[in-house]
Amino acid sequence: MGQSKPIGSNTVLIVEPEALVRFDMIAFFEERGWRVYEAENADQAMDILDERNDIRVVLIDAMVSGRMDGLKLAHYVRERFPPTLLFVVSGDAPVPQEALPQKATFLPKPFDLHRVMRQIEQSPVTP
Repeated sequence: MGQSKPIGSNTVLIVEPEALVRFDMIAFFEERGWRVYEAENADQAMDILDERNDIRVVLIDAMVSGRMDGLKLAHYVRERFPPTLLFVVSGDAPVPQEALPQKATFLPKPFDLHRVMRQIEQSPVTP
């Protein structure tokens, strides 16, 4: 059973191994007033997720390293924090829909962060 998660906050966790890509995403969200947490691997992401209770959106690169790959991390997020908006990204290969956790969105790199923001803004906020 998942933990309850107050996702009404404008808080995002970006899990991206490429520093320049991560920094671009961080700047995009911070310019819009979001609180941003960043991780370059699954281990850092799990530590942040275990410490925070205010993360509304998680963007995960499917190819991150650590205790688990990005897809396994995405399933971990979905199982533990069901209301979180979840995006799985990859520039290497498309991720089949059946490999994604329920209610996760796949984004092929490069992707338009403005479109991602519109999708976030249109998503209902679940208490």
